[in-house]
Amino acid sequence: MIRTLNQVVEYVDAHLDDELDVAALARRLGTTEYHVRRMFSSLAGMPLSEYVRRRRMTVAAADVLAGVDLLSVAVRYGYGSTEAFGRAFRAVHGSGPGDVRRRGGPLRSQPQLRFRLTVEGTTPMDTRLTERPAFRLIGHAARVPLIHEGPNPHIQAHISSLPASEHERLKTLSEVEPAGLLQVSADIDPDYVEGSELTYLHGVAMDASSPVPDDLDVIDVPAGTWAVFRTAGAYPAALQETWAATATEWFPSNPWRLRPGPSMVAVLDRSPDLRTATCELWLPVERD
Repeated sequence: MIRTLNQVVEYVDAHLDDELDVAALARRLGTTEYHVRRMFSSLAGMPLSEYVRRRRMTVAAADVLAGVDLLSVAVRYGYGSTEAFGRAFRAVHGSGPGDVRRRGGPLRSQPQLRFRLTVEGTTPMDTRLTERPAFRLIGHAARVPLIHEGPNPHIQAHISSLPASEHERLKTLSEVEPAGLLQVSADIDPDYVEGSELTYLHGVAMDASSPVPDDLDVIDVPAGTWAVFRTAGAYPAALQETWAATATEWFPSNPWRLRPGPSMVAVLDRSPDLRTATCELWLPVERD
């Protein structure tokens, strides 16, 4: 995976003034655009789309300083107008093209990234792989913003809005693994942009053929392989650290990649105040 990401970086720099076809590149490299974008975001700390924008504006700054016509610069880097280019330029550099041309700055350059494998993994990850037939996720869904660290207040509010009797009712509908009440994230932006919307479902897993009560939302999940990571400790910090470690440690050292599909968290045990918990994180995977 490290080699693949470095090839992506090289491809980006070679096509800064051209249309990027990340899907075609991923296919040539023997992987998928979905996996590339998720791993890039996790390891680089920014979405691939944001990195491309920063690199384009870094290189474009040289043209701006050289006095090249701004419309020509805008078109070269994929913008249909000087206004759109100016907004992107200001977002990266903090100043518009005109100010930079007059004053010579300020400029905030984005260096070319290089990914390197750091030997860590001193703490083994408790992981298992399991094949699951098609099943259904049912429950109560809501659209919420993605938050990388700490509790998500939008998810908390969604869960709190459900009466205790509904939690108990959902538990009785659980039929297949992962068992019990689940925290399901679906329709996630492949770039994993913080603040982007996802579908959060508070519910359970049922057999694909089971009837679903009319008042519940449904996510149909196809058959496939799942990587299951067990974690215990402070909640949700330990769970979020495990999420990060899947990208930095597990995927780079194992012949698996993420595939599109929902991620699921099963809370196996928890303290009364939910400050600590033992969880299983289920991620949809396929052979790399």
